[in-house]
This record gives sequence, structure tokens and C-alpha cells, in this order.
Amino acid sequence: MFFSNSNRIHTTLKTFQKSSSCVFTQFDTYSHCNNPKNPNLFSPIVCFSSSSNGNYVERHDFYNKNVCVSFDQTPIDYSDSESDDDDEKDDNDEDFGVLEFFDNRKYVENGKEKVVREVGEEEGKGELRNPLVKKVSILLRYRNEWNSRLENELRHLLRILKPRQVCAVIRSLDDERVAQSFFYWADRQWKYRHDPVVYHTMLEILSKTKLCKGSKRVLRLMIRRRIERRPEHFGCVMKSYSRAGELGNAMHVLRIMQKAGIGPDLSICNTAVHALVMANRLKKALWFVDQMECVGVVPDVVTYNILIKGYCNLHRVEDALELIDQMLHKGKSNSSCLPDKASYYTVMCFLCKDKRMKEVRELLGKMADDSHFLLDQKTYTTLIHSLSKNGHGEEAFLLLRESEEKDFQIDKAEYSVVVHSFCQQGNLEKAKEIINEMFLKGCIPDVVTYTTVINGLCRTGKIDGAKKMIINMYKHGCKPNTVSYTALLNGLCKIEKSLEAREMLYSSKEECWTPNLVTYSVVVHGLRREGKIAEACDLVHEMVKKGFFPTPAEVNLLTQSLLREGKVSEAKKFMEECLRNGVTVNVVNYTTLIHGFCQKGDFETALSLFDDMYLSNRYPDVFTYTTLIDALSRKGRFEEATALTKKMLNKGVLPTPVTYRIVIHRYCAMGRIDDLMILLEKMLEKQYFGTAYNQVLEKLCSFENLEEAYKLLGKILKMASRKDANTCHFLMESFLKKGNPLLSYKVACRMFESNLIPNLNLCKKVSKILKLDGKSIEAERLMVLFIERGRLSLE
Repeated sequence: MFFSNSNRIHTTLKTFQKSSSCVFTQFDTYSHCNNPKNPNLFSPIVCFSSSSNGNYVERHDFYNKNVCVSFDQTPIDYSDSESDDDDEKDDNDEDFGVLEFFDNRKYVENGKEKVVREVGEEEGKGELRNPLVKKVSILLRYRNEWNSRLENELRHLLRILKPRQVCAVIRSLDDERVAQSFFYWADRQWKYRHDPVVYHTMLEILSKTKLCKGSKRVLRLMIRRRIERRPEHFGCVMKSYSRAGELGNAMHVLRIMQKAGIGPDLSICNTAVHALVMANRLKKALWFVDQMECVGVVPDVVTYNILIKGYCNLHRVEDALELIDQMLHKGKSNSSCLPDKASYYTVMCFLCKDKRMKEVRELLGKMADDSHFLLDQKTYTTLIHSLSKNGHGEEAFLLLRESEEKDFQIDKAEYSVVVHSFCQQGNLEKAKEIINEMFLKGCIPDVVTYTTVINGLCRTGKIDGAKKMIINMYKHGCKPNTVSYTALLNGLCKIEKSLEAREMLYSSKEECWTPNLVTYSVVVHGLRREGKIAEACDLVHEMVKKGFFPTPAEVNLLTQSLLREGKVSEAKKFMEECLRNGVTVNVVNYTTLIHGFCQKGDFETALSLFDDMYLSNRYPDVFTYTTLIDALSRKGRFEEATALTKKMLNKGVLPTPVTYRIVIHRYCAMGRIDDLMILLEKMLEKQYFGTAYNQVLEKLCSFENLEEAYKLLGKILKMASRKDANTCHFLMESFLKKGNPLLSYKVACRMFESNLIPNLNLCKKVSKILKLDGKSIEAERLMVLFIERGRLSLE
């Protein structure tokens, strides 16, 4: 039994584990059952996405497409067994000092360390050619068409795959979330266990993404499967958190590592320093490096290069140069601290951004004198690329000439970046001169160089020149690729020649080039901008037939264009066809279409679409509800609007300030104050909105319903804030406009009773009008209240 000693694991890792989850509870059932044909084996697997919204996860399964679900809408707990202290941490300083508690001496295991062989990139590429790996990869790519027979076939293939082949399958998948799903599914299969090297590969892949929760889950799974964890595994999790912008959680990985009894090494310390630098916490990074030596981890050149990068990011070039001097000094006793070329290149590239060539020259001399690094081709290439990238083509070209004078070989890549820089600056003549020079020197331009010039010509509206460049490419034996033609089509669309671009797209087969998703999107957007919506929709249908699917944002733009032309039926038909053809349609698309029907007054269709959203698992959000509530109440259908608002609250959808403003405005305009008060109480229970009653009172004043407004004064004065005082002033001025200064006086008195001081000038105005109306006692009483509170002298 795999979990027979689970109590002992929990005791050993007491500080690490307290809560358990049901993410892997199905595994116990699978590992003890004798029926391998369990139909639940292929149940949905949850993969955490890189979304910044922590309340959502992405559910992946091999039958359905991705569905975004809220934690509130599912009873499953996706956490795993670990300590409460291992929960997500905010970005604070709590975990930055964790190195103080490490003692590397207690983590040494008699000088022996178990090493798990890792599958390298090259070896993995070799395994990609394996027929078994290819077959599994194809099966996973077509997971949306899965059935039980294909699932059983995958299960059979999984059992005969070797660990390095499983790693190759995971690396072959384009979408890391699909790889993650496959990893979890495989782990739950009967009589199969991932080899440790597979865990390492999975963590390595996730470390290059923002799927931090997924990488942490893999690490938890290693605990449950009793897989030995090493610092590099924790480092992968830390990298993923860092990429997701969660510095606090990234640093908290060190504390988890400490509780697991694993000492830090140089690699994870460097990862931590890099995370701090990337989060602009250089001061903490410097302090962390100082603490590294306290636990026996000596910084090396990589550590210092990260700090140099941090200094440059903060424009502290002098400090970066001073650090290089310190590295030279420390290098006398520890050669691993000596600066390498990367140390100098980092500072040089930063100087190139600001075109500080004099300082670059000085640093080149320092590099040669102090570190004895010769000015080689790599140095020139680095500087040329950096200058070109930052739009300094002239300076890059001068360095290109200088490197040629020193007999360094200039390749196409260096010419291309300089050409690109000139094209970005609009200096196309200079770019063409460089291309002609390339021919003279026998360095034939490649498709990247030509495409750069074509893009530059199209940006400046010189479409004829771009077409001639395409012809020249064929003449010189350089076949234009999809990117070349896409640049040309984009140029045609920019000068409102989208129909010509579409014809060129249709003739792609004759020209022997294959359009991609970007190519189609460029032409679709060009047609849409020119108002040729029907042609754009037809092109979308054609691109879908060829396997290219527009994004929800692109679908929304076309839907909006159809609605602006009043073609609501065509917009609905377009979206239905998109759904039938497998195009992703989200809540925003539905909301846009519902808004269009509401504007046309077709509420039956709008409400029908609203119901369809629930049937298709695209749950309406607060904007969908607000759109319908606004439209219904505008037409006086308050019973339906009220029912819809209550439904929104019951579904757990919280109102926004916009929702409050719309509800308040519509109900006040029609004088349905009692219904509004009941509805507001329900809304405030779910989502507090501090100025709700203030807005109601002010809106009632705007509609001259002062009697109802005065009744709300008690709710306003409960908090007695500055905003409440402004609302009371608004009510007082409304009463004065209606010729009722006595009620203005009463409002002022009630403000005093609630320890709010009214505006003195406004009260003087009220007092003056009261005297004119023969109410001298009230007028004098109002001024006395100011005198009693020291706001007005007796004089």
C-alpha cells in the first residue's frame, strides 16, 4: 500500500502538513481497486492557470474544452496535504529573513547525496522521434475528440513508456496546461508511478510559466509519493511564483524548504536573489546576499551579475561599476567571483539604451585592462544588437563598420538588426543601402532581412515598394514566407485596400505560401475598419474551416460592428455559427449581444440569450446582469428587474458601484422608493457600498422628490462623514430652491445633533431667508448653534 505510512510522514513533516485535500483522494480508490475499467479514471483534472485572479482555476479534461470555474461554484477542495503556514503569502518581509534560520551543517547526510539522473534537452529531442512518444503526443493533441477506446489506448501506452519517453511527451506538448493535465492523469492510473525524473521535467517546464500553483502542486505530490526533493525542485517553484509576480510566495518557498529539512544551495539562493531583483527589491537582494555566507553559501559570479542587473534597472550605473570592482577584489581569493563578460555586457547594454557611447568605450577599456578580456566579435555583436534594439541605428552601424575594419566576420543577423533599426526609424534608404552592401560582400540577405524592409515600407505607406521587394526576393532566390506576406497585407489594410488584401490572401495557394491565424486576423480587422462587415464575417467562417479560430475579442469586435449597424439578427446568427464551429465564445460576447437586443427593445431574445448562457456553462457576470437590469428598468419593467437583481445576488454575483448607480437612478426616476429601499438592503448585505443612500438622497433631490429625500436623512447621518455633510448641504440647497428655508434649517439642526458642522455660508444664507419670511427665532437659533461650537464669535 502506498499510503500505509502516511501517519509517519505527517509526523516527520509536522510543520509542513496539516490540511488534506481531495485533489488526490481518488488515487486511493484507484490504487486499491481491482477494476481497471473504472469509468471515473478519466475524470476532469484541474490545472491552475496564470490568471491574476486567485479565485479562478482552469479545468481541463480530455473530453471538453477549457471551462473557467469559480471556487464558489465547485465543492472540491483543490489544496493538498500541507501546513497552514504553507498557504499563499502576501508580498511582505516575513519570509525574506528565512536564511537566518538555516544551518547547512545539519542538512549534510554523511557526505552522501542521492542524485537523480535528469533528462536533458538534447536527449529529450532524441526521444521525440520515438514512435510511442509520437503516438501519445498525437492522442493528447486531439483530446477534445476522446472516447473510452482512445483513453484505454493511452492507458496501455503509458504503461510501456520509459521515464525519459514520458518526459519527451510532456516536453512535446505546446500548452503547458495540457502537459500538466496529462501528468496528473497519468499519476492516478492503476499500476503506474512517475519516475523522479518526470517530476523534475514537469517542474522545469512549469518554471518557465506563470503556473505557480501548478508547480507547487507537483511539489506537494512529490511529498505524498515520497520522492526525494532537492533544492532545484524548490527553485523551479520559486521561479514560477516570481514570473507570476508573487514575490512573497516565491520567498516563502525557502521557508517550506527549511521545514522539509533541505538546506539551500547556490542555485536556489541565486534564484531568490533574481526574484527580488525582478521585483525591484534590490535592497532586500543585497541583504540576502550578505546572509548567504552565514549559512555557508558563497556567492559566485552569477549572483553578482544578477545584482549588477538590478543596479542597472534602477539606473545606478556607478554602483554597478563599483560592484564589478568589488568582484575583482574578491576574485583574488575566490576565482568564482571574478567578473565575466556578462558582467560587463549588462552595464554596456544599459549604457547603449541612452546612447552613452563614451562610457561604453571606457568600460571596454576597463574590461580589457582589469579582466584581460579581448574585444572580440561577441562583444561587438552584443553592442550592435543592444543599440539597434533601442533605436540607435547610426551608432550600431558605426560599430558594424568598426568590427569590419578589425576583420571580424559580420553575419546576416547583425546586418538584419541594423536594417530593422533603420526601418523602425523610417530611414528606409539607409536600410536599402545596407542590403545592397550585403550583396556586394557576398552576404545574401535572408527572408528576415527582407521582411524587415517590407514591414518598414508598409509602415510608411509605400506599398508599391513593398510589392517590388517581394518580387526582388524571388529574383534573388529568397522565397517570401508567411510573415513577409502578412506584413504586406497589413500595409494594404492600413491604406484601406482590404479587398485587395483579401484577394491576395485567396491567391496564397498559387503563390505557394500558407496564411496563418495572424494573416487572417489582419485582413478581418482591415475589412471591419472599412465597414465591410459582411465580408469580414465571411472571411472568419473561411478561416475557421481551415482550422484557424478567432479569439473572443475578435468575435466581440465583429459583433459590435454588426450591432452598430442595427443588424442584431445577423450578429446573433454570426455568434451561433461561431459556436457551432468550435470558436471560443465567452461571457463578454454574450453580454455584447444581449446589450444589442436590449437597445432594440427585444427583451424576449435578450432574456433567452441570458438563459442560454447558463445552459452552455458560460455563467453571466455582473456586467451581464447590470446590462439587463438597466434595460428592463428603463422600460418600466421593474418587477422583472427586481427579480433579476435578486437572482444575481442569490447566484453570488456581487453588484458593482455601476450597478448601484443604475438601480438608484432608474428606481428614483420612476418614484419607486419603497421597492428601491428593500432592494438596496438586500444588495448591501452582499456587497457594502458606503455612499448608496447618499446617492439615493441626491438623486431624489434631482428629481425634486424632496419629501422622500428628507425621510432618508436619518440613514445619511448615521455615519456622519464628510460625504454625508456634502449630501446634507445638497438637500438644504434643494429646499431653498423650492422656497422652503424652514426644512433647510431643520436639516442643519439635525446635522448639529449628529456632530456634523454645516457649511457656515450656506447657513447664513438660510438664516437670512428665514428672517425675510418672519422666522427670526429659527434664524437666530441657527447662528447660536455655531457660536456654541466656537465656529462663530458673538461680534
